[in-house]
Amino acid sequence: MERFYITTPIYYVNAKPHLGHAYTTTVADALSRFHQLMGAETYFLTGTDEHGDKIVQAAEANGLSPMEYVDAISGQFKALWPDMNITNDDFIRTTETRHVKVVQSILQKVFDAGDIYFGEYGGHYCFGCERFYTEKELVDGLCPDHQTKPEYIAEKNYFFRMSKYQGWLREHIRQNPDFIRPEQYRNEVLSLLEGGELEDLCISRPKSRLTWGIELPFDKDFVTYVWFDALINYVSALGYPDGDKFRKFWPAANHLVAKDILKPHAVFWPTMLKAAGIEPFQSLNVHGYWLVRDTKMSKSIGNVIEPLAMKDRYGLDPFRYFLLREMSFGGDSSFSEEALVGRLNADLANDLGNLFNRTLAMTHKYFGGTVPVPVIEDVVDAEIKKLGQDAMRAFQAHFCGLRFSRGLESLWELVRGLNKYIDATAPWTLFKAGNKDRLSTVIYVLLENMRKIAVHLWPVMPESAQTMLAQLGITFARDKFNLPKELEVWGVLESGSTVAETSNLFPRIELPEAHAVVAAKVKPGKAKAGKAKDDTSGKEAPAGGEQSNGTIEFEDFQKLDLRVGTVVEVEPHPDADRLLLVRVDIGEEAPRQVVAGIAEFFAPDDLVGRQVVVVANLKPRKLRKQLSQGMILAVKSGDSLNLLTPSGEVAPGSRVS
Repeated sequence: MERFYITTPIYYVNAKPHLGHAYTTTVADALSRFHQLMGAETYFLTGTDEHGDKIVQAAEANGLSPMEYVDAISGQFKALWPDMNITNDDFIRTTETRHVKVVQSILQKVFDAGDIYFGEYGGHYCFGCERFYTEKELVDGLCPDHQTKPEYIAEKNYFFRMSKYQGWLREHIRQNPDFIRPEQYRNEVLSLLEGGELEDLCISRPKSRLTWGIELPFDKDFVTYVWFDALINYVSALGYPDGDKFRKFWPAANHLVAKDILKPHAVFWPTMLKAAGIEPFQSLNVHGYWLVRDTKMSKSIGNVIEPLAMKDRYGLDPFRYFLLREMSFGGDSSFSEEALVGRLNADLANDLGNLFNRTLAMTHKYFGGTVPVPVIEDVVDAEIKKLGQDAMRAFQAHFCGLRFSRGLESLWELVRGLNKYIDATAPWTLFKAGNKDRLSTVIYVLLENMRKIAVHLWPVMPESAQTMLAQLGITFARDKFNLPKELEVWGVLESGSTVAETSNLFPRIELPEAHAVVAAKVKPGKAKAGKAKDDTSGKEAPAGGEQSNGTIEFEDFQKLDLRVGTVVEVEPHPDADRLLLVRVDIGEEAPRQVVAGIAEFFAPDDLVGRQVVVVANLKPRKLRKQLSQGMILAVKSGDSLNLLTPSGEVAPGSRVS
């Protein structure tokens, strides 16, 4: 059986968890779940890094001992992951005895082999980074990360002969293109290795300066440099050297880190492994930063995003979806609540939620809520099946390559394609015509594809995916589904099984505050939302919320529910030459009928297939004995009339906001 071992960095406990931690761990969780569905045996590790200068400083600032402090912060990390539905198999702390023993055994092994020596070193030490910098690495004399002037320290320490393995590491990276991903970081490390002589690594701190660390096994007056300690967690957690988990999972080790710790993982760690006689990990996977207002998150400037606040406000699965969909893995990405709400409304509410709501409602209306038996297949069914295969194959390939955003976009090509399939096959017309054989096939094609979408979404949105499957009458079991097989199998959904009446998993979301328009000005008599006269009153229907002074409040604007719809059928009004009966799909169970006074400007055939904007919450009324369930918005200019329409095609039911 294929195996997959995924690790996050062990998070440094000098501050509580933030969005960056949540992103890395969510990606690791999604990868673990994905490879389970691909048929692999997986192991998922996370944990906390608890030694070093910064821990002592943070503990003192909080009036605690180092151990009390790391217990408290590590506890916050450990408690967060179940709330984020993170399914790690292990959580390691570098203060645990099992880790300390492995660190000391590896140090002794490398020392005995002659790759650790005692010497004197003077360098520019940044306490924030807990490392020495060379003159060349400083930027205008400052630490490149903290923008502070390092302190020059000269002292005797132990050094790891890292330079000895420079040539080996360079060749290993060249011969294994996936050793460091994405390629930009591979090239960065190769440039470093080819740009000059790699220095040896100082791996100790004298106890006269720091006592909070793992004591060197060969010199009780020194503790281990935090990186030589922390990196070893990836093997200590597996029970190196004799543990069953180490033998089983280490050859399949995949590390996941942010770009600020590229060098320790891409240079320090593989050379340490080589010196210790341990084979290299399989891949190092590097992501960018989440920026807030185009700035890296920092406690000091107050722009840290707390993941639980986002999860509580918008739901865990939508938040997980946003993290993987919004960031292109490897690059930086900007976080804002506006972007989050926009993504969730467009992708989840309008596209996926709309697909489930429409299809489940039609299954109940036309087949009493049971999955029909497919009978008559058409070319359009073969086309949507092919689209589904292509979308799922691309999703799987992109996920394997850590291109999560592209993978989800591929899957959404199927989601949007199914919404268009509904419009093209017009189940309501098939029902009206009594063509039940064709109707049963259309509904089955929709439901079976929805099942496949839900299975593929489980790594990203596990709870929502399980609920979607339950709405289709399926109980999720991890070992019941296999993504590669989904490319070939068809007809898993059993005819005769019962589906839910509706799916309200992804309601539209409003921002907690109005972020843009507070009031809108309207000139009386201009750009009205169309006219329609009531049979009995003879008065014009109001455009909605207009006040005598020509302005409306934002709250008035919010009362309007403006939806984009696709015109599916048009016919002349039987009793009025200037009126048309326009049936518009706005993402509901069946199209709405809108009576529109536009016959002098448009022929019925000109309108079918066009997208229009509809006032969806206008009180229904009869116009010349025909029910009108809304208003189509238009602008009259001279002798012509222009319909309001989106600049590009969107899903029926998309809200104008």
